[in-house]
Formats: sequence, C-alpha cells, structure tokens
Amino acid sequence: MEYKLTVKENFLRLMSGQMPEYVPKFEMMGWMIRPSVKFGNGYETENGGFVDELGVEYAPVLSNPELPPMPAPGKILLEDVADWEKIIRTPEIPDVDWAEAAKKDLADYDRVNKPLMMAAGSYFQTLMSFMGFTGGLLAMYEDPDSVYDLFTYLSEYDLKKEKIFLEYYKPDIWYILDDNATKLNPFISPEMNRRLVIPFQRKQCELALNAGCKVLMHDCGRCEDFIDDWIDMGISGWDPAQVENDLVGIKAKYGRKLAIIGGWDSQGPASWASSPDELTLEAAKECVDKLAPGGGFAWTAHASSDGDVEGRERKNAKLQEFYEEYVKPWYYNH
Repeated sequence: MEYKLTVKENFLRLMSGQMPEYVPKFEMMGWMIRPSVKFGNGYETENGGFVDELGVEYAPVLSNPELPPMPAPGKILLEDVADWEKIIRTPEIPDVDWAEAAKKDLADYDRVNKPLMMAAGSYFQTLMSFMGFTGGLLAMYEDPDSVYDLFTYLSEYDLKKEKIFLEYYKPDIWYILDDNATKLNPFISPEMNRRLVIPFQRKQCELALNAGCKVLMHDCGRCEDFIDDWIDMGISGWDPAQVENDLVGIKAKYGRKLAIIGGWDSQGPASWASSPDELTLEAAKECVDKLAPGGGFAWTAHASSDGDVEGRERKNAKLQEFYEEYVKPWYYNH
C-alpha cells in the first residue's frame, strides 16, 4: 500500500509524541552519520582494532568478527581516577571548513526521506573504557569527586563538538549512547547516575533540543530505573528497549512521551539464525501486537550476529517481508 508520510516524517512524529501513520522501522546504522574529519591522533592497529581520540585501545571480537571492536581486555589507560589530569587529554577541535565538510559528508544522504542522526559523547562507558569495569565502578563509589571532575573535562570537549555538528550537519536526532546496565540490573543506582552522569547528559540534551533536534537514548539491559530522568531531560525515545524491562508497564505509565524503539528479544532463540522461521515470526507478531497499540513504538526485530552470516541474512529478509506485510500497516488494520 502507499503511505502519505516519508520515513523521516513518520519517525519524527513518533519522537514528538504524536501518532505515526504507520509503525516505524528504526534504522540505526542507515541513519547515523559520522563526520569524516579526524579528531585527535587515533589510529588503526595491526590486529584490526584501533586507538580512539582519547587513547583507548579497541580490539576486534575474535569470537564474532561481525561485531564492532570493544575496549581491549586488560589494557587499562587510567589506574587511579585521581590521576586523570596527568593522563587523559582531549584533542583540539580540528580547524577546518566545517560547512564544506558537512556538505561533503551529506552529499549522498537522502535528507528528504530519511532522518539524520548523530551521536553524542558518553560518560559511563567512557570511564569504563579508561579503567575497566572493576576500576571504573570502584572509582564512582570511592572517589566520585574525581569522576565528576573528569566528566566535566570530557563534557567541555564533547559540547564543543556537539555545537559544531548541530550547526553544520543539522541532524534530526541527537543520539546518546551510554550502556550502564546488565541484563538483570543497572551497574549504578539512579542516585549515583543523577549525581555523576545526568548533569552532563542534560547539557547534551539542552543543546540538541534548543537546536530543534529530538533526543534518543540508547541504553541496553534492564535500565528502566533511569527513565524518569530521561524524560525530565527531554529525551523522547529509547532503544533497544530490551525485554528485561517491564515494557508493557512502561508503555502504560509513559504513553507516547517515551517511544519504545525495540522490545525485541535480540538474545533469545527467536533471533537466532538457526531457529525455525515460524518461531521467529511468531515472536515478531507477539512483539508488535503487544507494543504497537496507541503508538509510541518502533520496530527493530532482526536476526542476531552468531557467525552464520548467510543464515542471518536469510532470516533478516524474512523479517523485512513480515515488516512490510504485517507490521508497517498495523495501524491501518487494527
């Protein structure tokens, strides 16, 4: 069937708390733009990883090369958070023609039909990448003042970049990615998050909202404890909204104030490339039937990366067909 709204118009309706014409499909990698301008002295490593602009080494996931590189195990950049001023250095913002850089980077991007998304700096994850989870979590408990000072320093750099990106690239969605939870519980309490992380995420949100962007939070795991603070900051969407959270209860409490972008069991059997298609499609139907009513939902169902590339691609093709035939027109048929 033919739809009236473009993908961009429809998704922005979702992020504005309005009823979309059809169930949106979230395309994280298809909508994300990263500037081609290089920041700092990062470089690629011989093993297929890289060192980022802050000096953190990333290594490929050997068990599954399809996954993005992760902070290299055992490579600790910052042993004692109190020493951060001696070790952590943010690079200078490149002095380039940003208008020309944005023009080049966006030359082939369909801004009429696709929302443009850019990513913000993270705080919790960045600390863990500097210190490892043991060191980073202990630092947040034992020396919160030094952690706050470090985040203040990182925030100054992040906001300089954000202002440039907002001015020249003019994204539709500002994307905050900061995974701070396990499958069972958050790594930190809401109180600690409010004290050490929220002040800096709030600044990110204020800049983006004042520029006319919608703000989307990426947070994996059972992180529903933080939702009240997200909404207070002006965040209007959350992905991947994993099934460990009480998604039905969250939808009932917040309605369309917070778009649930996900709700798909990306680790369960239904997402496995080797699972029967019937199992996958039954789970997909259950997901949309449960979360689509009343709006405030976007589709993300996909096969997991378990090394079976051919099987995953075949399963994803099945899910795309199911999206077009059943999920997308759901509001027309229910």
